[in-house]
Amino acid sequence: MTIVLIATILYFIAAGLLVAQLRKEHGRGLSWLLPALPAVVLHLAAHASTWRIAGGADLHFFSALSLVGLGMAAMTTAYGATGRMAALGVVVFPIAAASLFAYASHGHVDAETLDWRLQAHAWCALLAYATLAIAALLAITLWLQERALRRREFRGWLRALPPLVELESLLFRTITVGFILLTATLLTGVLFVENLFAQHLVHKTVLSVLSWLAFGALLLGRWRRGWRGVTAVRWTLTAMALLVLAFFGSKFVLEVLLDR
Repeated sequence: MTIVLIATILYFIAAGLLVAQLRKEHGRGLSWLLPALPAVVLHLAAHASTWRIAGGADLHFFSALSLVGLGMAAMTTAYGATGRMAALGVVVFPIAAASLFAYASHGHVDAETLDWRLQAHAWCALLAYATLAIAALLAITLWLQERALRRREFRGWLRALPPLVELESLLFRTITVGFILLTATLLTGVLFVENLFAQHLVHKTVLSVLSWLAFGALLLGRWRRGWRGVTAVRWTLTAMALLVLAFFGSKFVLEVLLDR
């Protein structure tokens, strides 16, 4: 629990430094990396120590939620270290801290024995969710930036963001990576998961496919028709909402509410 508390505090310190940085005239700097990097490492260590004791990976609802938070924090730190989109940490780091604390507070379940094929499916899914969650935050940031520019509201946080075209390019690159990971998730599910359309998996499968179709349509629309701006934001958030319902919605109902 000590590791969790330290990581949580470091996440909030990193977020606080980013908030203070955004209020400055230029809104750029790397001082937030000093607490963010050890926070990510400790977050990973918290899971690793639990898995070592349990003898395997715990992928229960709160564990999966924390792992997605870890992935989001790691990607935000990597993005921010290059001087791009560090501002995402204002939202991502508290999310990572809250997910880690929830994981530690709600206990753990016995580790499931999964062969390498099911482990590949699970890790592809977690990476896809983390990547596409970052894409959703980028889409919201893009929408806020466009709206502020239209209204000529040139505030400090705008100066911390990359130019609109660069942000849009980053959004679609992130969606492309997430779409590839989601494709791998669905393929490994079809190949390796038995009874994929069983009663307890059918909603998850259908919603995941719908999300995949929505992200695919967005990428196709971008390539063929040059979709951008509000259109891209709407498609991204709709597809992400379907994905959240597919994984965490079904997991929450089955594992938390129904205790299965």
